[in-house]
Amino acid sequence: MSKKQFIPFSELKNKKAIVVDSTHPNGLTLSHWRGAPTPEALRDDTSAAIVLNAIRNNIPGLELPYVTANHFDIDGFVGVWSLLNPELAMEHEELLRQMALIGDFRELDLNHPLAGEALKLVCWINARERELFYKPFAADNMEEKEAIQCVKKFEYFLPRFKQVLKDPDWERGAWEDEVGDVLLGYRTMYSPATKLTRHPEIGLIIIETPEPVHYYALFSRTSGFDIVLACYDNNRYELEYKYTTWVDIASRPTLPRLPMAPLAAKLNALEQSNRTWTYDAVTETGPLLRLQGDNLNREEAYDNPTQREIYSSSIEATDLKNIVVQHYREAYQTIAPNYNWTWKEVKALGQQD
Repeated sequence: MSKKQFIPFSELKNKKAIVVDSTHPNGLTLSHWRGAPTPEALRDDTSAAIVLNAIRNNIPGLELPYVTANHFDIDGFVGVWSLLNPELAMEHEELLRQMALIGDFRELDLNHPLAGEALKLVCWINARERELFYKPFAADNMEEKEAIQCVKKFEYFLPRFKQVLKDPDWERGAWEDEVGDVLLGYRTMYSPATKLTRHPEIGLIIIETPEPVHYYALFSRTSGFDIVLACYDNNRYELEYKYTTWVDIASRPTLPRLPMAPLAAKLNALEQSNRTWTYDAVTETGPLLRLQGDNLNREEAYDNPTQREIYSSSIEATDLKNIVVQHYREAYQTIAPNYNWTWKEVKALGQQD
């Protein structure tokens, strides 16, 4: 495979490139974004996995000399780095796939032999990103938006990742605090303190655990599910559509996202505290329904639940769980899981409510 160069997304107007975890007509798209023209034979759950499939199969289009993405995140970075370092990427293929799963879907499975190493690498990127640049979605509030700002992140991480990949302990000081937080939460998720109730027919999993934990721990129990109802002590709740329903995943069919407004209305009719149930649009990457959620910006909503206040509701847990389950059973009763939902289809279903 020919040697490649990373270019800013803005240069796609004049340079044909391989487009990772994004979409653009001027080049080869390797992305799990909804509706992306990714070659059918390469489809996978993460964009990084799609890139690794492309490298393994040496598909037409890989001869393009440029690689780009319109944002920086773990999945997109792994995909871009792999195209710039294809031999190393094939050598560490399964580890890179694990990184993308943890980074994008937050689904950490420590039963996988490489998940622990992948977690260190993901947390190294997280730590350096926070320390040297800005948190995910913080560019929303900056004069220069993500497609421009992210170039500096790629320029920093692309030449440095090889060393950390070969020896994660070389950067232990950067990742060990977050890894420790994740592992503490992971232990809680698998302890008697945590109770899981699964409703596969509506893609919902209910997690009852005393206190909020890191997302990589919380979602470690959610593989195969797309809606997570987290119930914490003192009637504190958050309901979230996972990122798995913002993209096209290839491993299983999913139910489409439905607007959260009708469920919020039901809860507000019962809520006796001075707070209001609020909700995000289904086009957000991980829409939340929670008390007083309109106080959160996108950066705060994306951050770990441990980093935001979750308010107590007057609704008892048993009642709230029943309301949520019944709501989605009724909402999905005439809808079957499917692959590759379009945003047009999702929005049309939402208008029927």
